[in-house]
Formats: sequence, C-alpha cells, structure tokens
Amino acid sequence: MKHAFRATMSRLASGVSVITTRSGDAPIGMTASAVTSLSMDPLQLIVCISNRLFTRGAIAEHGRFAVNILGEGGQALAKNFATSKKDKFAGVSVSEEHGVPVLKDAIASVVCDVSAAFPGGDHTIFVGDARHFEHQVEARPLVYFAGAFGAMT
Repeated sequence: MKHAFRATMSRLASGVSVITTRSGDAPIGMTASAVTSLSMDPLQLIVCISNRLFTRGAIAEHGRFAVNILGEGGQALAKNFATSKKDKFAGVSVSEEHGVPVLKDAIASVVCDVSAAFPGGDHTIFVGDARHFEHQVEARPLVYFAGAFGAMT
C-alpha cells in the first residue's frame, strides 16, 4: 500500500529545495520537495520534515531555517544534501548573514523563523514566517518527477 501511494504521489512534479539550519556551530542541510507557500498575510511557508531526520530537531531547536530553491543544473547539490554524509557543506558556497546557511547557488531563498510546528504522521509540519527572501529573475527551477530530476521545457 505504501509503495503504491509513493508511486502515485511521485507523479506530482515538485520543485527541489535544500532546507538549511544550524545545530550549535554546525551547518545542517537536507534536500526536500515538501515545501509550499502558505500565506501572504503574514508572509509564511511550510516545510515538512521527517521525524527521523536530525534536521527536524535542529530546526525545532534553532528556530530558524532557510529554503534554498535549486535551479536547472542543481542536481549535484540536490544529491549532495540528500546523503547522510557528515560534511554536506564542503565546497558549497554559502552566506551566513541571516543566521542560517543560505546557498549562493540557489535560484531563490527564503529565510524563516519557525512560528508553529504540527504533527503530520511521520513528519513535522513547520510553519515559517518569512524574514528575508530573494530570487534570480531569469532562473529556471530544478524539477523532481517520478523519481528523477528534470527541467521545464
């Protein structure tokens, strides 16, 4: 049943993001597709993070996270942050001016303060109040569909 549900939901194309935060002095990051805008008043978005991931606890503890939206050609970054290796940030250019790592190679980024967290099955749904955001006007997104990365045509 779970396999069939996962296969069905894989037909919903999504953008690819890297969620970043901090745990003490250490930068933390993971690849995610469960990200969406929530509200324009106040400016909010939601991210859904598996309860089994270290990132979930780090976001809850730090209280701030960034959504880094990847563009076409960002497959290597997406794969890097989808692994469980220790230093995912090695060789990755980031800015720290907003209290969390923001990937310089992202086509857009939103830095959020956690305003609420809700249980969602085996995930936690974090509501983030947008504090800083920017984007590249001409950039095109990296897309994830049916278990593979792609681009919009």
